Amino acid sequence: MADTFNLQAIRERIDALDTQILALLNERAQCAEQVAHAKLAEDPNATFYRPEREAQILTRMQSLNAGPLRDEQVTHLFREVIASCLALEESMRIAYLGPAGTFTQEATFKHFGMNVGTLPVDSIPQVFREVEAGRVRYGVVPIENSTEGVITHTLDMFMQSGLRICGEISLRIHQNLMCRHENWQGVQKVYAHAQSLAQCRYWLDKHLPHAERIPVSSNAEAARLVSHDDGAAALGSRQAAPIYGLHIVQDSIEDNPNNTTRFLVIGDQVVTPSGNDRTSLLVSTRNRPGSLYHLLKPLAENGVDMTRIESRPARTTNWEYFFFLDVRGHEQDADISGALAALRDEAEVVRVLGSYPVAVM
Repeated sequence: MADTFNLQAIRERIDALDTQILALLNERAQCAEQVAHAKLAEDPNATFYRPEREAQILTRMQSLNAGPLRDEQVTHLFREVIASCLALEESMRIAYLGPAGTFTQEATFKHFGMNVGTLPVDSIPQVFREVEAGRVRYGVVPIENSTEGVITHTLDMFMQSGLRICGEISLRIHQNLMCRHENWQGVQKVYAHAQSLAQCRYWLDKHLPHAERIPVSSNAEAARLVSHDDGAAALGSRQAAPIYGLHIVQDSIEDNPNNTTRFLVIGDQVVTPSGNDRTSLLVSTRNRPGSLYHLLKPLAENGVDMTRIESRPARTTNWEYFFFLDVRGHEQDADISGALAALRDEAEVVRVLGSYPVAVM
């Protein structure tokens, strides 16, 4: 009887807490509406999405989290709260590399919330074009995978587009084997994006050594093809399975359990410092002895921490290259602004692609 009483008391406490949470959520939403009215009174073209403010909120909530909820669970809950309140201020539409069921869609929902308006498109260049044309507010594109490296199509688009990086998303990638039926051992073909096939190379070698591996434009396209083929399997996200009527027959088959893909949010917004930022640069110089040294020297002399460098051919002139650099900090920081000033004396092209908050997991 005591146990029954305690259980009933706990349920009543939960109901009371839910009532309080609902009231507080609506109070927060009212504050968001007041922010919108204040911003519009100052500027009819005000920007409501503030990635630096969002990152500060999420980081603060993680620092205050005493459990038992994990930090990533707290982040997920507050992202949805922030997104729901933002929707009261501004109705946004986000373009992403589709179709529905891709990891890019999953990254989009992780960052902007499950109820944001989306536009799936067929290619990375098309994401850029939709944002440039103003048909969507932002776009989401993949930039690099921890196992397979950089996505060159995204880098190449920054050489011809004036869009800026407004944010980044880090998504843990779990590759799942999906079929129309439960008997996966007899599949003759495995469809997936080339990077997904590479991320599952050892698992496929061991368990499906005789199956043909067929690269396609996206894992969602792989799932669509398999939905009409009993002798095939697809690799992809858990979200793709119900969309295309498939069964997940083996889950998390990626060779690296820490497999993570980084995505970029692109738009025309200049983001102010959050306190934990990354700056992406595009630089080029003439082909001369020590050219790369002269590009990196201003960073070292100003104490700037470079976290990534990639090169891409200029395309207009043989054997000349553009370099993509990621550094820690914001372009308004004294060390980075000093490095940029010195770098402009050395390089032919120096362009800040964006300063934006480091992804909060």
